[in-house]
Amino acid sequence: MTRHLITSAIPYINGIKHLGNLVGSQLPADLYARYQRGRGQDVLFLCATDEHGTPAELAAAKAGKPVDEYCAEMYETQARIADGFGLSFDHFGRSSSPQNRKLTQHFAGALADRGLIEEVSQRQIYSPTDGRFLPDRYVEGTCPNCGFEDARGDQCDNCTKQLDPEDLINPRSTISGATDLEMRETKHLFLKQSQLKDELDAWIDSKTDWPVLTTSIAKKWLHDGDGLQDRGITRDLSWGVPVKRGDQDWPGMEGKVFYVWFDAPIEYIACAQEWVDAGKGTDWESWWRTDKGAEDVRYTQFMGKDNVPFHTLSFPATIKGSGEPWKLVDYIKSFNYLNYDGGQFSTSRGRGVFMDQALEILPADYWRWWLLSHAPETSDAEFTWENFQASVNKDLADVLGNFVSRITKFCRSKFGEAVPEAGEYGEAEQALIEDITARVARYETLMEAMEVRKSAAELRGIWAAGNEYLQAQAPWTNFKTDPDRAAAQVRLALNLIPLYAVLSAPFIPTASASMLAAMKVEDMPWPDDVPAALGKLAPGHGFEVPEVLFAKISDEDRESWAERFAGKRD
Repeated sequence: MTRHLITSAIPYINGIKHLGNLVGSQLPADLYARYQRGRGQDVLFLCATDEHGTPAELAAAKAGKPVDEYCAEMYETQARIADGFGLSFDHFGRSSSPQNRKLTQHFAGALADRGLIEEVSQRQIYSPTDGRFLPDRYVEGTCPNCGFEDARGDQCDNCTKQLDPEDLINPRSTISGATDLEMRETKHLFLKQSQLKDELDAWIDSKTDWPVLTTSIAKKWLHDGDGLQDRGITRDLSWGVPVKRGDQDWPGMEGKVFYVWFDAPIEYIACAQEWVDAGKGTDWESWWRTDKGAEDVRYTQFMGKDNVPFHTLSFPATIKGSGEPWKLVDYIKSFNYLNYDGGQFSTSRGRGVFMDQALEILPADYWRWWLLSHAPETSDAEFTWENFQASVNKDLADVLGNFVSRITKFCRSKFGEAVPEAGEYGEAEQALIEDITARVARYETLMEAMEVRKSAAELRGIWAAGNEYLQAQAPWTNFKTDPDRAAAQVRLALNLIPLYAVLSAPFIPTASASMLAAMKVEDMPWPDDVPAALGKLAPGHGFEVPEVLFAKISDEDRESWAERFAGKRD
């Protein structure tokens, strides 16, 4: 048995995420966690909300709430939606937890003790009206590149040019609208990543099995231009982890907090401690410290490509730089972007489907199947309502749902609601068993390799094999002349249902549970021996004809949804 530590990129707290966010990290991580649990492996699947930084403060201000209250409410919302999508986290934590605060301060102290923290004086925009320094996103103004009047201090949303706040024309505070801004001296802590460049480079080179997307982004940051740069790890904000050197005050850093990209990845570790403190597990250090047993842990991270630099370089720099025996990631599965119907998802314009809205119109399994079977692994992918309708109707309704419905209804009408016992398997049945056995082996190989789209295609092929068998053998025709032969065919087909349920559980867990319940199967292990698994339902085993597993999406519904989510707001 392997112990699998699995984390997905932690979603930011400022609002409900869209389907592209879901398929870029949490959903494929859940797929892998469910699969490994299904194979009998020991899994710890962790995620959390990323709650610190400027966007949290801005979102709270917009909502008219104190930032801690806003974050607590959004945490509950995100946890509820994650549960609605069947995301099987062992613990869903918070980066604002006491555990993460203490651990972040500990790492900062350890890095400082090893000479990897430097105090740097900077000039930064200060607002006398607001009585505070203004981080990037607290400053807006006119873009010097394209003239867009609402460019942020870090980037222009119109032309995408990277900016510094002092680049803006007619800058103003987003807090008060004040324009009497000035440059003042302030001190910040920098992590001296450049000193770890060669060590990180060699570590990335050793990961020969990583996706090209992951390693190419890391290499770009390591070598392009002046190479890996030292990185500021503090900010002049009130909301965040207070700057301390371990448990000691840090002279000159009073009133400052750690930068969100320093404390957020550390939450992966702290989340395990939260898991234990919540009474859900024991001995979190055995998952995270190689001197406490984590040497046998395989750690896999899932994320969108925009998060890759922080997970391949900055977080490893924190761990390596500490000199302490923390577990480093073994494999990073990164994803490209999911676009929406010819453009991008947009919260401000109400364009695209967001996670809460998705669950309002269809059950989670519909979305899980489409997103995973179209996961943006090798390139950006695009959601269109036509493709979504076609995929759901064909794969879920016509292939899987139709198979389950037609064979259970036929058996009920001719043999009753129990597995028939007459007849013997012939060449066609043996051929199907051999085909399914080979397909399951391929499916397992693809799932182990985290080839998400190919795994979905192989699973669909396994479902389709059952339909093709029924079409070719036509037990409803055989029943008229050779009912015993028809009985044997029905028996094998019924046994495919619990097999399909177990294999499909990582993708469509709710439908899987419905299939097992209908077949009155409580404990169905992973089919390591496919022929034996296809004898799970003995003659006489009772079942029920299930409700329709997947209703088809009508053209009217598709058109209505396309109009609803096209985007209206300015």
